[in-house]
Amino acid sequence: MRSTKLYIGTSGWSYKHWSEIFYPKDTKPDKYLEFYTSKFTCVELNSSFYNLPLKTTVAGWMNRTQDTFKFCPKMSRFITHQLQLVNTEVASQKYFDIFEGMKARLGPVLIQLPPGLLYDKSLTCNFFGLIKEKYSQYRFAVEVRNKSWINDNFFDLLYQYGIAFVIADSGNRFPYCEAVTTDFIYLRFHGREQLYASDYSEADLKLYAEKIINWLDQNKEVWVFFNNDYHGFAINNAERLREIINL
Repeated sequence: MRSTKLYIGTSGWSYKHWSEIFYPKDTKPDKYLEFYTSKFTCVELNSSFYNLPLKTTVAGWMNRTQDTFKFCPKMSRFITHQLQLVNTEVASQKYFDIFEGMKARLGPVLIQLPPGLLYDKSLTCNFFGLIKEKYSQYRFAVEVRNKSWINDNFFDLLYQYGIAFVIADSGNRFPYCEAVTTDFIYLRFHGREQLYASDYSEADLKLYAEKIINWLDQNKEVWVFFNNDYHGFAINNAERLREIINL
């Protein structure tokens, strides 16, 4: 078994179109999380990108899940897409205040940058400096959507600040690079032929299983999330990848 440092899940769980595909027909949406946690050990909180949850909601998620279950919250798009990493002190404090009580149950915080944001060393250093100084108890992973970020200068900064580069499989719609910049790996699978709506083949999954096993053998922690939620592909791919790795 190689599961000690391996976390595999999906980007969210509250998908009504997973009813009868993953969730039993008689399972009500307010019980989806409980069923999800019976199959997986972690989830990516994609919803926190669009709207910040209430503290009571976060507390509810914790109460409804096992102590070992992990959440990876996605940073608010207000910080990344609207402020574009500039003057984020107040917004960041508001964001992390929401998740303060969940700190012990968190995996890495996902920072997804907008396609129109170009790499800027000064901007990057200022933002990384802020989050690492004020929120050093958290770990971070950055997903870029503009190819200007694929450069050694940026990777050196990630290494310096101890932040992971997100390896995003999307059929090359988003920049792809297998850069390893810290002691954990963060993978996102968005679908290849159609974003969020394509199944991964057995060959695709076996290829990534080999990569993941290699990282685990290097004592890296590995986080894997499938974001191809249409038709339940994310569920099937996540479960199959786990089976292949643990064979």
